[in-house]
Amino acid sequence: AAMKLSVVIGCLNEHQVIHQQLDAFAQQKWSQPWELIIADNGSTDGTLEKVKSYKGKIPNLRIVDASSRRGVAYARNAGCKVARGESVAFCDADDVVGEGWVAAMGEAVDRLDFVACRVDFSQINPPWALRSRTPTQYYGLQKHDYPPYLDHAGGATLAIKKHIHDRIGGFDERLLYLEDTDYCWRVQLQGVKLHFVPEAVLHVR
Repeated sequence: AAMKLSVVIGCLNEHQVIHQQLDAFAQQKWSQPWELIIADNGSTDGTLEKVKSYKGKIPNLRIVDASSRRGVAYARNAGCKVARGESVAFCDADDVVGEGWVAAMGEAVDRLDFVACRVDFSQINPPWALRSRTPTQYYGLQKHDYPPYLDHAGGATLAIKKHIHDRIGGFDERLLYLEDTDYCWRVQLQGVKLHFVPEAVLHVR
């Protein structure tokens, strides 16, 4: 069967926390074929050894060398270049996908082309860190109150049909931050709507 979804995680020296994310991916179940691509941005701390130890536990786990340029935009694009899925989803190494995340994102992006999941802070942060924070993207997409007035979402919460990602040229590697907002806007300016998928939850650190 054709690969339906490629999940791309850009990472750099995440040895301390990446096992939590990989444990969560090892628990994911979906009826469709999917793969997990770790795009390594030049780790020197044992991150890759840790990832390799999950080879038998996560189906279709691959590591891509994305070390020739620093930055999350470059790492995500490098992962997409080798992705075999009809769609690609993006995650961060220090977050933890909720139960059923792969299936919920995979089904949604298959139907809707461009989607973002719900973000939850309550699970993997100490209580003191939560007091002053209302999670953006818990109840819906992030809104912008200046032009172009388009919705956006965190880069590590998105999934998109691969041909659309390729058509807009991926993430802008010149941007050191807000590369996700820029990406969301460029996709929507092509006429592709961004949809919120509340049943897919990402636990964000």
